[in-house]
Amino acid sequence: MAIKRGMEPILEGGIYGITAEEYSLGRSNIEVVARMIGSGIRVIQYREKGKSMGQKYRECLKIRELTAKAGVTFIINDHADLALLVGADGVHIGQDDLPPQKVRYLVGDQMIIGLSTHSPEQALAAEESSAVDYIGVGPIFPTSTKKDVCDAVGLEYLEYAVKNISLPQVAIGGIKEHNIAAVIGRGARCVALVTEIAGAEDIEAKVCALKESFSHKEV
Repeated sequence: MAIKRGMEPILEGGIYGITAEEYSLGRSNIEVVARMIGSGIRVIQYREKGKSMGQKYRECLKIRELTAKAGVTFIINDHADLALLVGADGVHIGQDDLPPQKVRYLVGDQMIIGLSTHSPEQALAAEESSAVDYIGVGPIFPTSTKKDVCDAVGLEYLEYAVKNISLPQVAIGGIKEHNIAAVIGRGARCVALVTEIAGAEDIEAKVCALKESFSHKEV
């Protein structure tokens, strides 16, 4: 299912790319994003925890330029103010960030709001909120990419969300080429990967291999 703000579909099936410069083999976020775009990724999230707001702002201005030119949806993690300043398409928030209703008040009606969820209760609360446009479902597998991440929720929660939650969803957390088929096989239509893409020597080849998994579902 695709979500819409205005007239354009926002979250569709396929790969959802997320930046992680720490794991990018010395490449800048700008280079990685350009290669993600070149590989056909249609949704990209900027997520950087260790940089100053000035650094994030300058990077996001450039990424907004690249994504706008390519017609790629640009989401910024955590920072609604930064998303507004650079004209991003959306902001992704966590359970410990500002409540979605308050973020919606800040960003207005046209910006996408994504919310990370880790349990059926959180997913149901998101669905009941008119402020949330899509949910992150995970972490499916253990991951060390985020330092403050909760324990892995497994494929069972993903199956629950697919069967019971009508909001668009993106599966996330520890997903790699070797296990993405299991995630897709449980019903995920959109899958987020971080280090598997940002840390690949050949990003275009890696994305191509990942996309192949969508045509070979594991049941």
